[in-house]
Amino acid sequence: MIRVDAALDEAGVLRSCRAEGHAGAGPGGGDIVCAAVSVLMRTALETLSGRKGITLRGDAPRRGSFWIEADYTPEGKDFLYAAGAFLTAGLKSVSREYPDYCIMQISGWRK
Repeated sequence: MIRVDAALDEAGVLRSCRAEGHAGAGPGGGDIVCAAVSVLMRTALETLSGRKGITLRGDAPRRGSFWIEADYTPEGKDFLYAAGAFLTAGLKSVSREYPDYCIMQISGWRK
């Protein structure tokens, strides 16, 4: 099971997203649920990296674990909001499509 936890601040801007676990929906290297979550998370990190007004931290310390945290200035707020909305919509879609293999929770941001 993959557990995805995302946190939005009071403005609805993504501040963190963490994915932990293995879906178990298919063989290693061929699991569609793991692939979907991985591609969404990596694409978000790649899209946001180096963007003016956004500071990112993130890591994939081991297989089955990936996290991103973001800070922003007014200049980066709208882009981070849009990218976060895209990421959370994609991850929610995976969770709805494969509820036995992926669950997602969105909460408020706590520093």
